[in-house]
Amino acid sequence: MTQTILITGASSGIGKVTAQVFHDKGWNVIATMRSPEKEEHLTQLDNVLVTRLDVTDSTSISAAVTAGIEKFGQIDVLLNNAGYGAYGPLEAFPMERIRRQFDTNVIGLIEVTKAILPHMRSNKAGTIVNISSIGGQMTFPLGALYHGTKFAVEGISEAMHYELEAAGIKTKIVEPGMIATDFGGRSFDFVNDESIEEYQPVVQALFGAWGQNVQASEPIVVAEVIYGAVTDGTNTLRYRAGADAVELLDNRKALDDATFIGGMKQQLGL
Repeated sequence: MTQTILITGASSGIGKVTAQVFHDKGWNVIATMRSPEKEEHLTQLDNVLVTRLDVTDSTSISAAVTAGIEKFGQIDVLLNNAGYGAYGPLEAFPMERIRRQFDTNVIGLIEVTKAILPHMRSNKAGTIVNISSIGGQMTFPLGALYHGTKFAVEGISEAMHYELEAAGIKTKIVEPGMIATDFGGRSFDFVNDESIEEYQPVVQALFGAWGQNVQASEPIVVAEVIYGAVTDGTNTLRYRAGADAVELLDNRKALDDATFIGGMKQQLGL
């Protein structure tokens, strides 16, 4: 029986490329996004259902899961990919944008997972892959909100890894490094208040450093790691994606807090 994957945030970047990879490998794909009417490529592919799912809209989540099951019979894999990054001094963020960051990256992931778990439990099988980041294991300045959500994804996923095993469901975490996507565009929410002078040296240092000597990987690198995680037949929890992810996370693991943070500040000129 052909297996089926449901992907959130499949309109661009990692989600869209992963949909293509799984399709090319002979899978059924439920490619979900907030505005499916704008999608032109995936809608042309056989065995791909493009449908609406906004992780902050409960009705759309239930409808997408139901539509996917009705179309393909069952869902074998859930890829929680939808998300974006909020960066800037915490004090500068209005509360509604703080809530939006957590509603999208954390609460949305939880709600989509809850919607699909009864189906997977009834099948006594399934795999849930949650897209984290190197930012779920380490931090950069001004990333309190983004890193807070990705640290949460790591903790949620690790705990689920224990509790879902008895139901025959695997939980996996994929941790990409810097990826050449639109994360710095529509998937990036930057807030600053220039009147708060104390934060401006950090803001300037971070923006000056971004883009310099960055080993950004193409989305296909992450998509291939996701496919490998789904199909390797193991209970491995964490997978890194990108050479920089391997290097940075190895360094973070090897160094104590003071040494790592000191090195980060030195690199940024702080």
